[in-house]
Amino acid sequence: MRKKVKKRELDEQLLNTIIKLKNEWQQIQSIVDRSIEPADSSLYQQSLAQAKYLFLLREARQRKISARRYN
Repeated sequence: MRKKVKKRELDEQLLNTIIKLKNEWQQIQSIVDRSIEPADSSLYQQSLAQAKYLFLLREARQRKISARRYN
């Protein structure tokens, strides 16, 4: 029983992190899109945020986690 509770907590934590990273990525992307000449560090941050988001999204798919289940 305890194992299911831990899995559920980890799944919820993973979903929360994915949502947070998605918002961060979109915010950075918006700033870069509005910039006339974006700095290299901004482009790096955008790529890093995107990579983190996509990595965790793949992890959630592999674990067969659905956000609908936790809403």
